[in-house]
Amino acid sequence: MTNSAVSASAAGIITVGDGLKVNRLGFGAMQLTGPGVWGEPKDLDEAIRVLRRAVELGVNFIDTADSYGPFISEQLIKQALHPYKDGLIIATKVGLTRPGPNQWVPVGRPEYLRQQVELCLRHLGLDRIDLLQLHRIDPKVPLEEQIGELALLQKEGKIRYIGLSEVSVPQIEAARKIAQIVSVQNLYNLAKRDAEPVLEYCEAQQIAFIPWYPLATGELAKEDGILGKLSKERGIQPSQLALAWLLKRSPVIMPIPGTSSVAHLEENIAAAGIELSDEDFAKLSNAV
Repeated sequence: MTNSAVSASAAGIITVGDGLKVNRLGFGAMQLTGPGVWGEPKDLDEAIRVLRRAVELGVNFIDTADSYGPFISEQLIKQALHPYKDGLIIATKVGLTRPGPNQWVPVGRPEYLRQQVELCLRHLGLDRIDLLQLHRIDPKVPLEEQIGELALLQKEGKIRYIGLSEVSVPQIEAARKIAQIVSVQNLYNLAKRDAEPVLEYCEAQQIAFIPWYPLATGELAKEDGILGKLSKERGIQPSQLALAWLLKRSPVIMPIPGTSSVAHLEENIAAAGIELSDEDFAKLSNAV
């Protein structure tokens, strides 16, 4: 298979909210920053190439956050892709502060969330953020204040749709009493499926489920692991098989594999063209 021949559109389309139609295989822009998700990328030119190549390969959903860098990821997206082509959706997140590399602290005070949304608009070069996700719920601030502020920004036309990240089903239900929630971004992959109840809830409610860390396959990807064996049989990469599994798992799943390398990007996008048989899907599912 020629990696560069497959478009993200081969993964099919998902509708987020009432009208955001995007290809189900997106791109996560966290890894474009420096070590510890902190500072400038090691190779700025390659980071720009990755973003441009992603769009060339049919990616029309890019996920980022104000805290990636911080701000670096958003600024790279603007540098590489602005003015944005029609239909390209940039989703971003607010609600985590960064005291230093690999450090993440939730802050959900309304005035802080508002400030960060304004900065996201500026850093991305947008008048409105199509999908703004609350990066984490701050346990020190009432949920009504956090979601309420985002709903207010939505009413002002600065946000189109609201999503959540790393939440439980009761938290989603509580948030939905305050505003429409169109997406949930939780840790989920072939090897780690603690978020299964959340995925099932999202499927039942037609809420987009965006699994972060989609390629963490660990032992399964080793040569004697089921993922390693099956990928070898098919002449593809274990990461491609892991993405194909996610795409088959549920129609509301939208994986966003990230990378800082064009070669890995092309490999990941090629997964859109891989169809898993029911038998192979079951083998992989039962391996964990």
